Formats: sequence, structure tokens, C-alpha cells
Amino acid sequence: MADTDTPALPAVSPDATPSDAAEPDLNIKAQPAGQWTGVWGRSTLLGDMFGVRPWLEQYGVTLQATEVSEYLYNFRGGLNTGGTYDGLTTATLQLDTQKAFGLEGGTFNASALQIHGRNLSEYYLGTLNTASGIEAEDTTRLWELWYQQSFLNKRVDVKVGQQSIDQEFMVSSYAATFVNTMFGWPGLPSYDMPSGGPAYPLSALGVRVRGQITPSLTALAGVYDGDPLGNNPNNLSGTNFNLHSGAMYIGELQYSINQPSDGQMEGVPQTGLPGTYKIGVWYNNERFNDLLYDNTGVSLASPASTGTPQSHQGNYSFYAVADQMVWRPNPDEPRSIGVFARVMGAPGDRNLVSISANAGIVMKAPFEGRDNDTVGIGLAYIKVGNHAHDLDLDNRELTGGPYGVRTSETAVEATYQYQVNQWWQIQGDLQYTFNAGAGQNPNDPTQPLRNTFVAGVRTAITF
Repeated sequence: MADTDTPALPAVSPDATPSDAAEPDLNIKAQPAGQWTGVWGRSTLLGDMFGVRPWLEQYGVTLQATEVSEYLYNFRGGLNTGGTYDGLTTATLQLDTQKAFGLEGGTFNASALQIHGRNLSEYYLGTLNTASGIEAEDTTRLWELWYQQSFLNKRVDVKVGQQSIDQEFMVSSYAATFVNTMFGWPGLPSYDMPSGGPAYPLSALGVRVRGQITPSLTALAGVYDGDPLGNNPNNLSGTNFNLHSGAMYIGELQYSINQPSDGQMEGVPQTGLPGTYKIGVWYNNERFNDLLYDNTGVSLASPASTGTPQSHQGNYSFYAVADQMVWRPNPDEPRSIGVFARVMGAPGDRNLVSISANAGIVMKAPFEGRDNDTVGIGLAYIKVGNHAHDLDLDNRELTGGPYGVRTSETAVEATYQYQVNQWWQIQGDLQYTFNAGAGQNPNDPTQPLRNTFVAGVRTAITF
């Protein structure tokens, strides 16, 4: 799977912009004075870096690095039992052009990834709902390189350059609590977009425009290269800058309710519980192979097939995302419960996945004195497209023996994030996958996969 599993990062996006504040508030709340002191009380592990950070900030430069490390173990089913370590280091540099040289509303961003460790899903699971959002091929690579300029008093902004669209499109803030890949970058684009789409650990050249239509309604639209790897599938450095693979277009409408107004102080009671609702569509103008029929209309499983798949012009998907706080006993306190749902569909003739969905519930501050902890339970569902399913049926009939027929796969995850201090988080995680591999062993389609049970721990440190 390698780079086709394109998950979103567990940490706060490095290219977060003012409109991102419309999402449910999952940020760390400041601790009472005196609770954290010295190194323990810093907002980042390295603090001001011996004065380097304050000096850079005078010129509009901010520098951030995070390290996410995890150990996950598969206790049953899948390809095999066993565990692996996986790690991700992210470094991000941003430049505020107004502070740097007086150009108001401009931001330059450059980020890089250092991916290390071994992927549990590839070696031990064989599931479609891959276990971790940081799984990817070991490498050091450029991630994003873009410039963003705002206009009309920040009501419109344009971003140009190498971008990872999972930082802005199809995002559910509550779903980002979880470890499984598909709660970040969903199952459908992970399998249906070429190379998994321009999402972690990949990115693509493109242009994105965002406009605030009303205080509650925001529109995003972007066009990007159709395949982030293009003609260089071994592009481990992230510097391919491909523009030769067609185009992918994406648009999204975001509607927010009961959000704090600009300048409103923290703790001021709101008129209602906040929520964000999104609908979107993407279209790729490349050609895509049919997963059942050849160019003469014969099943690809048949000995009479030409072996050349039927070709379809274009590919597309529609999606919807909802994040809604449903319970908050006291607006002055962090304790709250939120729910999320995300569903998307695509044509089943040219795509491995025709439907994917997520849903779950997240509680902030579940225990007295643990204001920054979060607990959640979520479900991720993937349905295999009808042509891939029917091809398996044809192969079973042709061989006359056992052959796995792919249908659907469901993963359930329970997780707890323990905020040690402002720069260190520890997360315990449990995952159970039903009908692993959607009913087929990826290494041997004649053998089934048992349901998997994964347990592990993740730690995230902000430097």
C-alpha cells in the first residue's frame, strides 16, 4: 500500500488559517498558574530555543517541529500476529510577509517529513482500513511548499504551490482524534484517486481559492495535478513537481453554526452548540480502467479476454461531512461531547471503493481535573465497488475452488488522548476490524483473513 495510504496527520495542520477556527475547539486549554513550571510548563519542549524563536518572529518567521511515535501490535487475525514501531517527524517553516517586508496578508509555508519505522498494516494486517495515519514509505521528503495571499479584508485568499489537500478538504475535526488512517484521509480517495491523491505523505502543484460568502458560509475550490507521483512512482524526495497527469478539480461548501464572533473572549456563553457542515465534489479528468470488463465487453477473468481493460473518461466523487457538539453542561468549562459523520460515494465500475463512511463520538475533559484529555469511539466503513466484487465472483467460478470475494470492511476504534503537558501527548488505542481485507487475503485470494485486533500507544511531542 505504501504511498497509496494517504492519511492526515494527527497534529494540528501547519497551514491552518483563520477560517479553520470554525471547527469544533479541540485545542489545549491553558493550565492554572503554577501547575506546570520550568521545561514542563513550556508550550513547546524547546521553548524559545535560546532566543532563536523570538528573534525569528521579529522578521515574521515561525518554526515548528513535531515527533509522532507509536507502537502497534496485532493480537489476532490478519496476515500475522506481531507489532511494529512507526514514527514521523514534521518540520514546518512559515513566513508572515507583513512582518518580513510589509506585504499585508501574505504567508509562505515550507514543510518536510522524515518518515521512519515499519507499517503494521502492510506486514501484519492486510486490511483496507489501515491502522495508522502516519504509515508511509520510509523517506525524508518535501511535503508542502506554497504561498497564500489574502484579499478584501481576509474574506478571500488564494494559495499557490505544492499542497496536500487533506489539510483543508474533506476534514472532520472530531475524527482527527483517532489513529486509524481512514479517520483522517478517508478510504474512498485513498484507493480511488491516482497514487491516493495529493494527501500525506504526498502533495501536488495546484491553486486553491477560498472565499467567505457570509459569516457562516465559506466556499473552497481548487485545481491540482491529477497524480501526485505522475511518471515518477519512486519520487521519495517529494520534489517531482509533476504537471503531466491531467487535472483534479475539487470544491467544497462549509456551513458553520454558533461560532464565536471575531474578538469574542474565551468563556463568553454562546447562543447554541457549535457545529460545521460540509458538502463537496471532486473530479479527475484522466482516464480510468474498468475493474471487470475488457475493451470488448468480456470479463477480465475470462480466458477469452484481451487483457486490456475498458477505459472510462474521468472519475468523480460526492461527499458530506458533519461535526456537531451535542452536549456542554457549562460554556465556561471545556467538558463537552461532539459527534461526527462523513460519507462519500463514487462509481463502482472504475473504482475499488464505491462508498466509504466514518462516524463517532468524542468527549473532551472526560474526568475531573483532566481538561485537556479526549476520549472517543469511532467506526470506519469501506464498501468495495460492484465491478471489483463481480470480478472476484468470475474468478471463483473460473477456478472452481475457493476464492475470496470482496464485499466490505468495518473497523471500530476506541482511543484516549492523555495530555501530559502542553507539548507532550500520550494516546492509548484499540482497533477491531470486521471482515478484514473485505473478504480477501491480498497476498493469497484463495485464503481468508480473520478479523484483526490491534492495540497500541502513540506519543506526540511538539518541539
